[in-house]
Amino acid sequence: MKKLLIAIIAFLAISVATVEAQPRAIGARVGYGVEASYQHSIGNNMVSVDFGLPAFPGIEAAATYDWIFPITSWTEAGEWNWYAGVGAGGGYNWAHPLVIGYSIPYGFVGLAGRIGVEYNFTFPLQLSLDWRPLFGPAFASGAVAFNTGSLYAGAFALGVRYRF
Repeated sequence: MKKLLIAIIAFLAISVATVEAQPRAIGARVGYGVEASYQHSIGNNMVSVDFGLPAFPGIEAAATYDWIFPITSWTEAGEWNWYAGVGAGGGYNWAHPLVIGYSIPYGFVGLAGRIGVEYNFTFPLQLSLDWRPLFGPAFASGAVAFNTGSLYAGAFALGVRYRF
């Protein structure tokens, strides 16, 4: 009986420690497009890497370093944080007349910003809502224009991630 009690206490202690210290998260960001998302903790902050389909007719990748700022929790059920960060990104869109004004493929690069809020449950699930635009040029058939599409396509998103 004593061994069983020690085993149960050890199991509970390991479970609580695992839930409290989740250094990574993997999941998806869904908005005007869909992206695979990976986060890795560095101290109290995180690095986020996203790869996906902004507005669906192209591909995009972005990485940001995000500073995390805890929000006072109203309950002991989970943890609220807001975060802001900066990084870089780029991608390629096939013919998309709404972004540049005419239907030609174009590539883009830019400075990525991120601001958002997240909720970490006591079990390994994280929900977030953030804005991650890319500010920079778009290149198409010898023309260069400001990439207005990356200010909204894939920028606003709901994130659902598994923390491990």
